[in-house]
Amino acid sequence: MKLSEAFLNRMKDLLGEEEYEAYIRSFEEDRLYGLRVNTLKITPETFKEMTSLSLKPVPWIKNGFYYEGDERPAKDPCYYAGLYYLQEPSAMTPASLLPVQPGDKVLDLCAAPGGKSTELGAKLSGKGMLVSNDISNSRAKALLKNLELWGIENSCVTSEEPRKLKETFGAFFDKILIDAPCSGEGMFRKDVDMVKSYEEHGPEYYAQIQKEIVNQAADMLVPGGLLLYSTCTFSICEDEDIIRFLLEEHPDMELIPLPLFEGASEGIGLSGCLRLFPHRIKGEGHFMALLKKRQADIVSDRKESRKEKEAALPEELTEFLSMTTKPLDRSRIRIKNEMVYYLPEGFPEQARSLRFLRTGLLLGEMKKGRFEPAQAFAMALKAEEFRQVVSWEKSDERVIRYLKGETISLKEEEGKIKGWCLVCFDGFPLGFAKGTGSTLKNKYYPGWRWQ
Repeated sequence: MKLSEAFLNRMKDLLGEEEYEAYIRSFEEDRLYGLRVNTLKITPETFKEMTSLSLKPVPWIKNGFYYEGDERPAKDPCYYAGLYYLQEPSAMTPASLLPVQPGDKVLDLCAAPGGKSTELGAKLSGKGMLVSNDISNSRAKALLKNLELWGIENSCVTSEEPRKLKETFGAFFDKILIDAPCSGEGMFRKDVDMVKSYEEHGPEYYAQIQKEIVNQAADMLVPGGLLLYSTCTFSICEDEDIIRFLLEEHPDMELIPLPLFEGASEGIGLSGCLRLFPHRIKGEGHFMALLKKRQADIVSDRKESRKEKEAALPEELTEFLSMTTKPLDRSRIRIKNEMVYYLPEGFPEQARSLRFLRTGLLLGEMKKGRFEPAQAFAMALKAEEFRQVVSWEKSDERVIRYLKGETISLKEEEGKIKGWCLVCFDGFPLGFAKGTGSTLKNKYYPGWRWQ
């Protein structure tokens, strides 16, 4: 890998001669692979007991693990059940450091492909609202899939510029995460394509974009709210200088010191920030800073959504919902163009003008009076929340056959099934099927099938 002289000289100035040599030696080491466990569905301890993967804990992430590079966790039913997300270990840090609580209104401003949003959504535990945004519509589609796979029921996925979000929401969010587009210096060891991209657009190019983003984001934070800014670059002009800019432009914001952990470093010239270097920790390069909007003399312009009356629902939908014990507030169910959605609590009326890929949880679709449940609904359920369940052991060859979209035959001792059922392995939902006796008509979403 050939790195530019300008970059190498800047790293030498940043680190000093001796530590610079340690940084350069880190390129001779193998890249690291990580996964983060979905705590909505399983505890890290239980997952470690059930998996055949060779896992070692990421020391600073409670639900993060390293796995071996020759293993293939994306070809495992556990992945299809949304039990974990494949993520570089350092990249797990920003969402872990933003103290999201159930009931918060949270914005992930540059969210694709979803590594941070899935963790933020898990922290909400189904309460409050997560708005996950990415300006790229194609990247936002990948973001939506990951949120649905994880069973995040209270998320909205948008594809808008930050300015449009600010104009729509105003000061609305309790917590905001900005994993800003950056020059990617911290990922050079992991991804050689980042080096090529760096030659086209360096730190100064991205710094202008970052300033615009943080400016808009600060205005969307309620008084007392927290904003976490992160990048995967080392450049001071994209890191500490952006925080200084934000503090100057928004005197109502203050820097909240982040706790150091073994291997982590202080900000350079700005105490309270956090830096991760690949020669100091088992992970790639990252920068983080946490800021708070002061309470004094500031009034939030958050507009609370009005309580909607419970509308009459189609009979087939009502009949299907009677099969689940999952608590659903019927006043939050909406039907638009035959699609049935379950809105997050507190969904604001003014947000309806935005370009959404999804508003809340897609429950399913009305097809000529019939209701067909969505894959996203299956992933948001627990096995015990559905009246009719088929659960096989993970080793049962029908698990993979189901994920491939095949019609499944039940064994005689399993009895007969009529109507909708939730298909699981070891009690973890994979999707829906429709029983016709001893046969299950496969309803697994075609776009997600095992390849």
